[in-house]
Amino acid sequence: MRTRPRCIGLWLSDAEHEHLMRQCAATGLNANAHIRKLIMGENLRPRPPDTYAALLRELSAIGNNVNQLAHQANARGEATREEIRAASDLVQKAWRLVREAV
Repeated sequence: MRTRPRCIGLWLSDAEHEHLMRQCAATGLNANAHIRKLIMGENLRPRPPDTYAALLRELSAIGNNVNQLAHQANARGEATREEIRAASDLVQKAWRLVREAV
């Protein structure tokens, strides 16, 4: 059986409304969605900064490159200095990206 949406009225003080709007901005939800999730007992967290998506893509690419270098070294039974240096450079780049994002 499908239920109909119900509408309720809600009066907020200026302070309560401002607080709700700050919470909505932090979570990236509109007021309706925010209140629904709170009513259902969901643990709301702040939306991660937009830079995190770019950071995750970059870290994934770095991880793939390091994995390819390791695979080549394992196939030969050794790693060249250039491969080790390249892997080290990629790890250092990852650390720089993480530090910049935090």
